[in-house]
Amino acid sequence: MSFEVKLPLFEGPFDLLLFFIQRDELDIHDIPISKITEDFLGYIHQLERMNVEVASEFILVAATLMRIKAKMLLPRPVINELGEEIDPREELVKHLLEYKKYKSVIAELSQLESDRLDREKRGNLVKEIKQLSESSNVEAELQDLDLYKLLKVYQRVLDRYEYEKNKPVHHVVQYPYTISDQKVFILNILSTGDKLSFEDVIKTKPEKIAVVYNFLAILELLQLGMITIHLGEGFNNFWIEKLEGVAVD
Repeated sequence: MSFEVKLPLFEGPFDLLLFFIQRDELDIHDIPISKITEDFLGYIHQLERMNVEVASEFILVAATLMRIKAKMLLPRPVINELGEEIDPREELVKHLLEYKKYKSVIAELSQLESDRLDREKRGNLVKEIKQLSESSNVEAELQDLDLYKLLKVYQRVLDRYEYEKNKPVHHVVQYPYTISDQKVFILNILSTGDKLSFEDVIKTKPEKIAVVYNFLAILELLQLGMITIHLGEGFNNFWIEKLEGVAVD
């Protein structure tokens, strides 16, 4: 027996975020970034399992959500020139409010378009087209056509063809990492020893994207109270230690 899963399609990433906010009755000015990120990434993973190509703007917003989540997990807040703490969600909330405003306007314009299409079309189109053809002497324009003008048009066509042929193509690469998997990965390493330095974590998977995922996983484990960290020797190095009674899922 096979099961068919159907997912709703959204016009863009902000449309999806607004859906989650309205569905869970969340305060748009105080978004729980951890929950909204999990829901957003879950939707993208479902599309990937169904072999649906994920648009680049969805991936960009997913990366933005993860960046905001990482900033909120850091213990040191960002301060503006007035000494006030800057909320990492501020820019995202601003974009969501603007999108919500424009979306409501688009709905009204769509209704106006639908009403306009329901009206009877004008019946004198043929007469107007005939009058336009009589006022514009097409044969006279063709008489002014020469070889130079044809070559100029041909050159523009060639230039446009070369531009389209050499236009850069962007490929989106899916990395085989998730924060949940890297949390388990780090806890498994800690279960074999007393503590682990961040440099050793980097050595296991030195890829740049792997370092980012491992760092985010460490921040989540620290917030969940499953590990503790100690400052180590060396530039930007620290030691990770699993707390007592923490089990690996």
